[in-house]
Amino acid sequence: MRIGITCYPTYGGSGIVATELGLELANRGHEIHFITYANPIRLDASTPRIHYHEVEVSNYPLFQYPPYSLALASRMADVAESYDLDLLHVHYAIPHSISAMLARQMMQPRRRLPFITTLHGTDITLVGADRSYFEITKFSIEQSDGITSISHDLKNETVRVFGVQNEIRVIHNFINPSIYRPDPERRGIERFAPNGEKLLIHLSNFRPVKRVQDCIRVLAEVRKTVDARLLMVGDGPERGPAEHLAWQLGVGKHVEFLGKQNGVERLIRLAHVLLMPSDMESFGLAALEAMACGVPPVATRVGGVPELITDREDGFLEAVGDIAAQSARAVELLTDERLHAQMAARGRQNAENRFAVDRIIPQYEQYYEAVLAR
Repeated sequence: MRIGITCYPTYGGSGIVATELGLELANRGHEIHFITYANPIRLDASTPRIHYHEVEVSNYPLFQYPPYSLALASRMADVAESYDLDLLHVHYAIPHSISAMLARQMMQPRRRLPFITTLHGTDITLVGADRSYFEITKFSIEQSDGITSISHDLKNETVRVFGVQNEIRVIHNFINPSIYRPDPERRGIERFAPNGEKLLIHLSNFRPVKRVQDCIRVLAEVRKTVDARLLMVGDGPERGPAEHLAWQLGVGKHVEFLGKQNGVERLIRLAHVLLMPSDMESFGLAALEAMACGVPPVATRVGGVPELITDREDGFLEAVGDIAAQSARAVELLTDERLHAQMAARGRQNAENRFAVDRIIPQYEQYYEAVLAR
């Protein structure tokens, strides 16, 4: 198949999943065309059958805000025409599904160009639920030729908030177990833990919903029992407040803010525990990546996370904002080698058995074929 993929080309989960999906589809023989305003962060353009088409937006004095969604629609139609695309697959409802709908209409006089929208979370729970975008988000979802969701929880929330009657196919996020894999020796850990400290890690886009300051508070509690350090991977509006809090709580020299990073699997496998204290996660990709690397997650019982983490089997789930409980679970993992080994092994096993690419990617292929056959 020849598939056009549009996503936000940043470090957010939706862009990462879309990019990894495109790469895996290309490895399986499909021709993939990324259509977006910048090269996606994790995209290796040298991969065979991968193409990138940049969306250029002109700045005219008439426009107070550049009309990206219109430029995107035009580029989608142009690429579809030039490369004879079979379908478009857009990630994150707004504005990508509206642009895809316009591209479909532009192509209608010549041929059919169906599009699939994958819902990732905040496009429903934050952006879509905003009254300014509610009607257009609902319309764009209902106009899609196919809809997928990364969790059952997000599917249910979409139906609850928007009353969508269309079928929504749940296809969970995935990992490549050959890339995300454990390193029992944790080679290179001395760079971050030179004195044999235990290592905690957090990965996110540092938005308020990620509660990154809770990671600092957990570290402060953990250090009362265990000599530990914390790696903060990512960037965003909450980085400054988190850095300030670290020094306020006296743990500033035990936290390292690494900013945005490529090759995060190399960092994850160095850690002993992942912290994911979010207010909301529609799936929790960072936790899946950690589990595949043999790093047990301490997360919050929200959204689609329980579809990924089985509490006390391959990780821990606690209430949002319960620093005492989250800290206690981290201490358990850092001080009980047998418990840590059991959870690490089970996490790796579940990641491979339930969320590996060879289980998830065929679900997308089958859905593409079903949409094309309608």
